[in-house]
Amino acid sequence: MTGGSGAPSGSITVWSWKNPAAELKALVPAFNAVYPDVKVTVQDIGNPAIWDKITIAMAAGGQGLGDVLHIGVDYLPSYIEKFPGGLADLSKLDAGKYANAFAPGLWQTVSRGEKVYALPWEANAAGFFYRADLFKTAGVDPTTLATWDDVIAAGKKVKDATGTALLAVDRSASQADSANLFQLLLQLQGAFYFNLDGKITLNSPEAVRALTLIKEMNDAGLVLDAQGSPGAPGYDAAVKAGKVAVCPNPAWYGGYMETFATDQNGDWQLMLPPAVTAGGSRSAIVNSTHLAVSGSSKNQRAAFAFAEFALTRPSSQVEIFKAKGIFPALLDAYQDPAFHAADAFFGGQKYAEVFVDELSKPSVATNYTSDYARALKAIDDAQTKVLLQGADPAAVLKAAADQLAQQTRRSQA
Repeated sequence: MTGGSGAPSGSITVWSWKNPAAELKALVPAFNAVYPDVKVTVQDIGNPAIWDKITIAMAAGGQGLGDVLHIGVDYLPSYIEKFPGGLADLSKLDAGKYANAFAPGLWQTVSRGEKVYALPWEANAAGFFYRADLFKTAGVDPTTLATWDDVIAAGKKVKDATGTALLAVDRSASQADSANLFQLLLQLQGAFYFNLDGKITLNSPEAVRALTLIKEMNDAGLVLDAQGSPGAPGYDAAVKAGKVAVCPNPAWYGGYMETFATDQNGDWQLMLPPAVTAGGSRSAIVNSTHLAVSGSSKNQRAAFAFAEFALTRPSSQVEIFKAKGIFPALLDAYQDPAFHAADAFFGGQKYAEVFVDELSKPSVATNYTSDYARALKAIDDAQTKVLLQGADPAAVLKAAADQLAQQTRRSQA
């Protein structure tokens, strides 16, 4: 049922992966108490398998595509731009009334003009997780670190006192998202790989500053080479083994770290990431995920009703946060005590409050475009040249921007 009046009915299929899929499935009984005539099937497609499956189905005109699609912020623009009509315009289902319900900056991510292509779900603000015990041994108060220059100076003291590296980076870019730190430093400056007009900004002054900081850390011996990004076996093994003093990672990493670094219980604490420049921003939403409705769905009203039930009701989002630590974009959810509770792993700190405060502040909207994957490859290659060959950040970023412009036919800002 795509139109008409009355309560939604029919069958819908929801595509997601692992923990989010489990949580969506857990919501089905409560959803059916409100919408008894909608049969919901949640499928764990897997990540990254889900991206290829969505792409293939959209290329086939939507044949076999799920009704509700869990989509990352880095893939959403590609689906919107490459497959017009592939995703339903949710403004026709009155989604616009939720424009101010989510963390600032996220509505611009899921909408284009008056059209709305998804509802925000997960909002991963940037965090600066640090080993309080190691900083104490080094005689450094982490809360005094106002800029990343301060971080580098503190990292040297921690390394001298404990032998521990400051942080981990995949220097050889063995995985596609090996430039997470670079992207964070870029976003803290209100910049990204593309501007809001879709022009390339890979070699902006902000990008050069970000890569220069990483080079300084590397040259000072503060960077541990660990394969993969946060959540990957190589990176997580380094954290578990106590080889790094800092994890400048998204919100989800806090709850996740508690599951594998159990012997470091009470050693970690959290604060906002230091600014790149003195007095600059210390807040950034580094990534997010959303629920969209496929344009080919025969039951768009029922599909939207499920996405709406899952993402706009505080009780749904609180339940998901308590179960799997998935940090919601929904502002009203933050009033629940779950986001203000002391956490033993973080030394009794109410660590979720740091993210609540960060997500409530204005955030610069990021334009991933359909060419984000190409930009990511260009940045990975540039970073590897800097870290392994000592290349000049400005020179490699200019080359990367020129290459991306040639590949995409996009102009440079």
